[in-house]
Amino acid sequence: MICPLCRRRPAKRACPALAQTICPTCCATKRLVEIRCPADCVYLEGAQRHPAAVVRKQQEQDLTVLIGSMGHRLSEVQLRLFFLLGSVVVRYRPEGLVTLADTDVAEAAAAMAGTLEAAGRGLIAELAAPSPVSEGLRRQLDGLLAEVGKGGGARYAEDAAEVLRGIERGASHQAPGLGSGPVDYLTLLRRVMPPPPVEGREPTPSSIIIP
Repeated sequence: MICPLCRRRPAKRACPALAQTICPTCCATKRLVEIRCPADCVYLEGAQRHPAAVVRKQQEQDLTVLIGSMGHRLSEVQLRLFFLLGSVVVRYRPEGLVTLADTDVAEAAAAMAGTLEAAGRGLIAELAAPSPVSEGLRRQLDGLLAEVGKGGGARYAEDAAEVLRGIERGASHQAPGLGSGPVDYLTLLRRVMPPPPVEGREPTPSSIIIP
């Protein structure tokens, strides 16, 4: 039997999410990115406990591209903000049947960065993102920053704005290593910071060592 996803390799693994048998390669590379794996999938559990070397290498390569899209070396605070904001992006689910796209991420990051930059100039202005999907994501980002930024002061807001501008550039495909596809940036983010599986289980922490 040939894998129904790649149509090249032998199908050997029963996928509970697709109710089909797929090949190990598609199972390893598409889980939680293209396949909505249930929390009790034995292959997902095993991979989270012991990620394969090929998966770790891919994550490290993706992380290099993502950090490179920021445009400069990140401070420790900025790096932590990048991972916090990225985790909000990969967990965000628009209402209805709408799918989040890179353009939505870019719009949400731009609006949130603009709000923080205005505040740094002494202006109180909450800039809204242009679409319902991007505005929903912007509100999620705003909620996170309001919580983690308590007592951080102007410098913390400045760091957050810089990180958001980097995310905007990456999601707009204005950085080296990012293509022109509709979900290239999101694909990288989801491979580096996989969203939680179906049924609400918290994800296993990434095996990547933060530089």
